[in-house]
Amino acid sequence: MSLVIIFTLVTLLAVFATLRTLREKNFFASGFAIATVLVFGWFTIMTVLYNGYPPAA
Repeated sequence: MSLVIIFTLVTLLAVFATLRTLREKNFFASGFAIATVLVFGWFTIMTVLYNGYPPAA
């Protein structure tokens, strides 16, 4: 369960970072922020689908 929470927090922070860097027109940082959202968002979704929420023991 803690893994899902950590992945979700990282994904949410990356979404805020993406919005901020796009607003500032910092495209290099936007690329890394978007990549972080995609990777950690995928990990979050697949962890919830595979283990459920809360995960089975």
